[in-house]
Amino acid sequence: MQQDRLSDWLVKHELVHRSLGFDCRGIETLQIKTEDWYSIAVISYVYGYNYLRSQCAYDVAPGGFLASVYHLTRIQYGVDKPEEVCIKVFVPRNNPRISSVFWIWKSADFQERESYDMLGISYDNHPRLKRILMPESWIGWPLRKDYITPNFYEIQDAH
Repeated sequence: MQQDRLSDWLVKHELVHRSLGFDCRGIETLQIKTEDWYSIAVISYVYGYNYLRSQCAYDVAPGGFLASVYHLTRIQYGVDKPEEVCIKVFVPRNNPRISSVFWIWKSADFQERESYDMLGISYDNHPRLKRILMPESWIGWPLRKDYITPNFYEIQDAH
């Protein structure tokens, strides 16, 4: 028996979201409001999306929104083609805060830290939200489109 898509289930239970369409592999992309994200993440897990395949983030446009993107997969025994969904949460760049899903999917740990490090998105209730690629002393968010590259590069000792 084919289960409904997550978006159908969300509509049936009157949970606000917006479908952004399907990619070339038939995976639906949903837009979720920031304030609804944690509840929908918990619901997605209970609904069967037990694997966070990846989390990433990007800068939509200079001065515009930042997006945190989650690729969720429903892994089931005996199913050859697991169901997948892509969820995007857009946040304003002046206060980019999203609830962390670390406590739902542990694989979000380093991925959310990288999004914080590169774009400055703060993930509330993340247990170790700190820079992971850049030095702690680094100023700014290097993957933002309005980032101004410093005209110096610190050469660090390899010792």
